[in-house]
Amino acid sequence: MPSVLITGANRGLGLEFARQYASDGWAVVATAREVTPELDSLGVRVETLDMSELEAVAGFGQRLDSLDLLVANAGTYGPKSVTTREDGETWLETFAVQTVGPFLLAQSVLPLVARSNGKLIAITSRMGSIEDNTSGGYIAYRSSKTALNSAWRCLAIDNRGKVTAAVLHPGWVQTRMGGSSAPLTPEQSVAGLRKVIEGLGPQDSGEFFSYDGSQIPW
Repeated sequence: MPSVLITGANRGLGLEFARQYASDGWAVVATAREVTPELDSLGVRVETLDMSELEAVAGFGQRLDSLDLLVANAGTYGPKSVTTREDGETWLETFAVQTVGPFLLAQSVLPLVARSNGKLIAITSRMGSIEDNTSGGYIAYRSSKTALNSAWRCLAIDNRGKVTAAVLHPGWVQTRMGGSSAPLTPEQSVAGLRKVIEGLGPQDSGEFFSYDGSQIPW
């Protein structure tokens, strides 16, 4: 039975990842800061994990015996603008959750995933693409996702031949972050993301893809 670790699984995309993988017979380890009734009802293994608590994140691999796939999904928007010291501190917290935490978690589970010749996936955003940024704004969110993309690219290069590592854009999805006007449901986005993940090979390690399989510029 293949195994998957999913962060930020209490709602939205993370919850849907957990639901779909569990439905397909995977052994699911789902993490969240707070467990919701929806997550608890899936019958998967649930672990409490705050991605900003870096000591817990860096040691999380010790809780697992084996792992085929990491889906680092947990994220936050951060402040829309950065003009004050308080905004700056929240910006730093955004980096902890969206960049440093996922990278440390990947390093923590790397020996397990390498043993199974598995995959390390980070859910990023097209807003992290420097080339695609023509509108500006959302500096904390954009910059932390750009940094995540760069960190994951290094992860792929530094571990070439051991694991396949890639960053994936889920599209504009009807979640708390995406809002009700988004064109994609979580079910549609996750189904597409899972198809991309399944098709990834060593030649794709270090690349940036959308949920529909198209490549996104850095």
